[in-house]
Amino acid sequence: MAGRSSNPHLALWVAASGLSHGEIARRIATEAVHRGHRQIAPDTTRVRRWIDGERPRPPVPALLAAVLSEAVGLVLTPGDLGLTTAGAVLDTIALPLLTEAAAQTLAGWTQMDLFLDRRDTLKLALGAPLILAAERMLGGTAHAVSRTAKGFDADTAAALEEVTAFFTTADAARGGGLYRSAIVAQLAEAARRIEDGVPSSLKARVFAATADLAALAGWVSHDSGRYGAAQRYWSYGIYAAGEAGQRDRGVEIVTRMSHQMIYLGHPHDALGLLDVAAKRTTLPATRALVASQTGRVHAALGDVRGAERHLGAADELIAAGLGEVPRWVAYFDAAEHAGARAVSARDLTQAGHGRRPASRHFTDALALRKPGFDRVKVMDRVGLAAALFDEGEAEHGAAAAQQALDDAARVDSTLVASRLNTLLAAARPYGTAAVEDVRTRAADLAASRPTTVAA
Repeated sequence: MAGRSSNPHLALWVAASGLSHGEIARRIATEAVHRGHRQIAPDTTRVRRWIDGERPRPPVPALLAAVLSEAVGLVLTPGDLGLTTAGAVLDTIALPLLTEAAAQTLAGWTQMDLFLDRRDTLKLALGAPLILAAERMLGGTAHAVSRTAKGFDADTAAALEEVTAFFTTADAARGGGLYRSAIVAQLAEAARRIEDGVPSSLKARVFAATADLAALAGWVSHDSGRYGAAQRYWSYGIYAAGEAGQRDRGVEIVTRMSHQMIYLGHPHDALGLLDVAAKRTTLPATRALVASQTGRVHAALGDVRGAERHLGAADELIAAGLGEVPRWVAYFDAAEHAGARAVSARDLTQAGHGRRPASRHFTDALALRKPGFDRVKVMDRVGLAAALFDEGEAEHGAAAAQQALDDAARVDSTLVASRLNTLLAAARPYGTAAVEDVRTRAADLAASRPTTVAA
């Protein structure tokens, strides 16, 4: 593996390519000739200097990106290789399939996220790069380059599992805004220890816990409006799940990425991700989750037939019993699916496909929710109030909204804030004093937790 360098991004992708410095220099010279740059002919020493931090002049960054892209089978940009002058901005969400190199990339992402503290530092991936990265992570197998095994022992593995369980419970109850920095810092520490080496006897356990932590870091980052960071943590989570031998765990994380795409208004990207996930899933629980989420996306696109086909498939899987459900997907149950049916009904109604009462499904979801999932219960309550307004039940809607707003004030979540914006839109046609009070409270609460779009 490449050691510490002044340009770790380039060092990692050079290591992932498997090419020697001399071969990289030779390929750059060949690529330069193809592009009409006959004066460019770097040598091994020059490549080493680039890794050590020397910044090559154009067109060398583009030539180097082309050579490494071909070698690793991914489209890399000069920014991904740390060769831009605009600062630390990475375009790709892909990881080098080398155990320690992937961990070092993750550590770099967490450092940029925590210390640069800019929401736009880690760019959002869309379209083919996003879907291809998810497919590669689900299907790829990494190999270790380090011969040491000193990063974890049984006690540190247990500590990682315990802290991840704590943060997961806290996020489900109160939202992750308060804990996000601590979760990302814990993920950075896990990455550092993985770089130092993971004993083979602990590999499955360590990577399973790290997959859980990365999935959570992605979720709380998404819930805090840091969408590019969320993608990168999820990307590592998919990779770590594969290292743990839990491919369906990776599938579950891909559904989180698809949820983000729905939320940000990219339903076709969401479908692309779910298509990748559907090809890899083996467990009844993840098959039902993918079917439910796919139906939800088809509803967002106004596709009645597609929505009913996939939502119906999830109905059948749930009715037949999901068997032994791993803890990391235990949140998906009849209640979660009822929530998907509720927002699907809402979206199809708004798209002009008849009146489909969403309130019934929100009521079902609330009745079925397990203890501890306070944030999603708040979202159900806000969704129920909005649905009642949409269905002409202004009095009932106002009463439901007051209870929902009492609960929403105790949760730190932009997802809840975006549901409040949906509630405000649904309440707009009514002018009673009770509804006006709802509008005032909802607007004040939404303003204190600004978000991007409706969920």
